[in-house]
Amino acid sequence: MERNVAAKLVFKTVANTKVAMAIAVARNPGYESLSETLSITSDGNDVPFAELADHHGGRFQYMEFAEPSEVTVDYQATVVGRGEPDASGPMELIRYVRPSRYAESDRLLPTSYAEFGGLHGTELLSAVRNWVHGELRYVSGSSRGTDGAVETLLHRRGVCRDFAHLAIALLRSKDVPARLAAVYAPGLSPMDFHAVAEAYIDGGWQVIDPTGLAPREAMLRITAGRDSSDTAFLSTVGGSLSLKTLKVSAEVNGELPGEDPGQHVTLG
Repeated sequence: MERNVAAKLVFKTVANTKVAMAIAVARNPGYESLSETLSITSDGNDVPFAELADHHGGRFQYMEFAEPSEVTVDYQATVVGRGEPDASGPMELIRYVRPSRYAESDRLLPTSYAEFGGLHGTELLSAVRNWVHGELRYVSGSSRGTDGAVETLLHRRGVCRDFAHLAIALLRSKDVPARLAAVYAPGLSPMDFHAVAEAYIDGGWQVIDPTGLAPREAMLRITAGRDSSDTAFLSTVGGSLSLKTLKVSAEVNGELPGEDPGQHVTLG
């Protein structure tokens, strides 16, 4: 499978702003080829940046701006083939079974046990996916950046990150390691960066997308972590910025894969 993805960002910073950006495809082993270009400019000049390695093949581009700056970012990548399944050691599994900022599994433990009782393994995974899909409405712009899984459940609506956070919290409540993955998602409409959940079931990481908005087989990982606090595509580490433009594209060369929510799929 050949996948072509791209992102264009324009943002404006104040003085003394440090920026961390995650838009590049994760460097996971197994691809037949991965070719990419990245341009970061301000006032026609290249912006220096450092590339920092994150978990699960993710990469952050780190930049510092002493003066107020308007920055343009253009990224393109072509990936041929599928990556190898992601492996995790004991410490990874401990990290992803704990409650986190946006996936408050400790507060949702009674809900999880009431809804999913004695379910385990793939049966539990399918039940959580279908329950979240049925309980929430996808409404663009309906949630705040500070909303977690509990707030999402109370309001019964959200965007992809909210669907993923709720699924992750419910799975962790049942002692299943779960994490959030930021992805490029061919077939997504409207097109944007996308967030899905991954759960460690039967010795491997299985991806679920409670929104059902794109086929999982075509998705490409950008990064992964405990929740969206680990995977934001653009954030500041001191200072502030305002995002002016965001354009994302993700396509498959050929026919888009079908989607069966009950099928076992790993991100590749």
